[in-house]
Amino acid sequence: MTPPTTTPAQADRMAVFSFVTGLAGLLVFNLVLGPCALVLGAVALARDTSRRSRALLGCALGCADLVLLAVLTLAQGTPSWHTSA
Repeated sequence: MTPPTTTPAQADRMAVFSFVTGLAGLLVFNLVLGPCALVLGAVALARDTSRRSRALLGCALGCADLVLLAVLTLAQGTPSWHTSA
């Protein structure tokens, strides 16, 4: 059985979803959305998307999500936004 082939439109959608999940991950659920953005961006690039810059930006935002998670965890002891009153 051969694996299903993907269309360029599917790869383009993956690139856009990578960007959106990476952007949303800066605000909420960066532990989940960061790796999702990285994987979606990498798969879109591997499938030769026409939205290459969007996929690369999604990968960069996914990395930023994980860096933000590490900084918040080290600085505040919690992986979430917290303001002290």
